[in-house]
Amino acid sequence: MTQHATSSPAGTTPSTMVLPDLVDPVQAATGGAVLLLDTASQMVVDANRVASRLAGGMGIPSSFGSWCTAAGIIPAFETPQSTPEAIFAALREGRGIAVRSTRRGQDGVSWAVGLPLVGAPDHLADRALLVLLPIAGLDEPSDRDNSLDGLQMRAAVASHLSFTISDPTLPDDPLIWVNPAFCEVTGYTAEEVLGRNCRFLQGPGTDPGAVARIRAAIEAGEAVGETLLNHRKDGTPFWNQVVVSPVHDEQGRITHHVGIQADVTERIHAERRHVLELDEVNRENQRLSLLATITQALVDLFDEDSGAALLPELVAPHFGTWCAVVVVDDTGEPRLVHGAARDPERAADIAVLERSHRWVRESPSVLHVLSAHHSQVPAPFPVQVDTLPSRTTPEELAALERLGLGSALVVPLRGRDRHTGVLVVVSEDEDAFSGDDLHDIVALGARAGLALDNARLYHREHEAALTLQRSLLPEIVAAPGLDCATLYDPASDGADVGGDWYDVVPLPTGRVAVTVGDVVGHDVRAAASMGQLRSVIRSEAWSGRSPAEVVSGMDELVRGLGMADIATCVFALVDLPDEHGSRRITYTRSGHPAPLLLRVDGTVEHLDGALTTPIGVSTIHEEVPQAEAVLHPGDVLVLFTDGLVERRDRPLRAQLENLATCAGEIEQGMDAAGIRDAIVEVCADGTREDDTCLLVVRNTPGSDGAS
Repeated sequence: MTQHATSSPAGTTPSTMVLPDLVDPVQAATGGAVLLLDTASQMVVDANRVASRLAGGMGIPSSFGSWCTAAGIIPAFETPQSTPEAIFAALREGRGIAVRSTRRGQDGVSWAVGLPLVGAPDHLADRALLVLLPIAGLDEPSDRDNSLDGLQMRAAVASHLSFTISDPTLPDDPLIWVNPAFCEVTGYTAEEVLGRNCRFLQGPGTDPGAVARIRAAIEAGEAVGETLLNHRKDGTPFWNQVVVSPVHDEQGRITHHVGIQADVTERIHAERRHVLELDEVNRENQRLSLLATITQALVDLFDEDSGAALLPELVAPHFGTWCAVVVVDDTGEPRLVHGAARDPERAADIAVLERSHRWVRESPSVLHVLSAHHSQVPAPFPVQVDTLPSRTTPEELAALERLGLGSALVVPLRGRDRHTGVLVVVSEDEDAFSGDDLHDIVALGARAGLALDNARLYHREHEAALTLQRSLLPEIVAAPGLDCATLYDPASDGADVGGDWYDVVPLPTGRVAVTVGDVVGHDVRAAASMGQLRSVIRSEAWSGRSPAEVVSGMDELVRGLGMADIATCVFALVDLPDEHGSRRITYTRSGHPAPLLLRVDGTVEHLDGALTTPIGVSTIHEEVPQAEAVLHPGDVLVLFTDGLVERRDRPLRAQLENLATCAGEIEQGMDAAGIRDAIVEVCADGTREDDTCLLVVRNTPGSDGAS
């Protein structure tokens, strides 16, 4: 007896939809008790192993009452059918009843189905089949009425299950009895199936693996459950959930195979629809995730050429065999090509196409997309290989052929008001691009075009601001006896410029004003404000005012005229040298990092006095403090903005201490430019988020220079 099923046309029985809630096939195969009863004597004459174990190994034949007592079988709910005799009467009449076992470890409720073997062979006359089907999800119900309603539904389901009995003592284990439900489901009459092995339900779509598992279990004398594709008499397929259980006589010999079958086509179809829906959702999520990842990677770049180089690296693993990004100049002419291949070993061929651009300049599809002044829906097209020799160099043609030429898709990379270029995606296969591929590549092109355009505009603005800022920073005028070196370095991460400044101003009195400051902000406005503040400081210092007066006057102008939002600075006056060559420094700090004083003996001092609020913050007039220090011959004064030491992943205090430690280890006798370079090298240990200004002033009596 070998069979199974899985697909159902219209007109399926109630069991089609409800059987999975009634009984699990594996549980039924291993946990369903099957008995063959003599209805006249009420004796159990055959039983499967589950039934024997349930009764503690009681021998057969035995009375049904004794078997129920040994198995602890009682009604699952209080009903008038409270005795084995009442249960037997219900089963003999073909009625089902909910039962449970009081034996330890036998939890749960089963539906006992009685099937008189009407029309069976003579040796099965006056016999009835008793099957205990484990009911899923029904243990000890707390709501008796609802549970009884559920059992009534399960009873209706059980009445539509197909039951079969086959005789393994006969050649080919033929069917010797089937119930009416089997005939209803399969479309065969009892006369057409009796005497045949159940494999006649199989067809071309039946899984041979499932059939083999059923056959192996039957040969081993074990119960088995499978679901496979069977066919009705009219040829229509249906999914059949089958459980086959052997029953034994008193000597333990297998006398019959009892089969329980149910049409579960709708369940299988529902499961498959659910899987397809989940697959579609997963594919959509993956597509959206890919678009988001590529877009974010491009948005994080501030340079058009870097974005053009990155885009094919992101696209190639997912679409086509290879791809290229063509960037055009303001006239629409290709100026740059970047490519990538799915196969990394094709990098040399990609390099050929990046180096030589004739294949792009004379490509009709590329030129057509670049010349279009309105949005067009791109479409994949077969590559016209026969025309390539006339519009490529021999080297390009060889590279293209090695990369693969089947079908291609050219997508515009459009910015706000112009084409920034095109994305070319090529597959070695014809008709390689699905509808989803087309949708995703077009979406990528639209996003990439804007991202590249943003990067281009951002780079232009950055260059303009940087040019403005550099033009506002002064050329350092040589100061007698002082060796000065300066540095302005934009941040390495980002395209904006800040309002950092430095200045060295020899004054009419012979003193020298030195200052470093930072206007809050990273834009052209910050750079412009920096230029205004530097001019104010120069004017105030030239008039002979003290550091405190210079800073106080600048604060009043900023608050009164709105020159800037907030700024920090350190301003110092360096006196003329005394007879020993030493110079007094008078300074004040408006919310700015403390300068360092590098002594000739290798010690380092923080000029951390004279701290007041940042410029533009205070709303009341307050006295600005100032402090003094001495710059001996060979000593070095180091002023800097916070961009030199500030790092997102490290505490500022630790960075300042590290700077001081490293500065103290700088080789003695080095000039200001060398000290500047050494400090920059010490601090170049990561990505800087802010611009940096650095001013190094070395007291060198008798010298006259700046760098």
